[in-house]
Amino acid sequence: MTDETPKTDAMPDRLSLDPRSPHFDEEVLNRGVGIKFNGQEKTNVIEYSISEGWIKVAAGKSRDRFGQPMTLKLNGKVEPYFEDVAQASGDDGVASEG
Repeated sequence: MTDETPKTDAMPDRLSLDPRSPHFDEEVLNRGVGIKFNGQEKTNVIEYSISEGWIKVAAGKSRDRFGQPMTLKLNGKVEPYFEDVAQASGDDGVASEG
């Protein structure tokens, strides 16, 4: 199995789930991206910036007039990671029997 584009483990400084955003990268998102924010795992992140130290999360079920989720911008330490790399390192939480 040959892969034409090598996978790099470098995370983009800024990434968005919104396809209309200039920071949207489908290839990176397909690998699976996890976010730790101030040491806690976050699953509702819509956009993040490592250098500026913020994430945007959905504000409940509220929508704007265009049908997009309303967001809150939270400041803190942002630590993104690829989920496929975390699973390959054995960090899947499965205990072995022995």
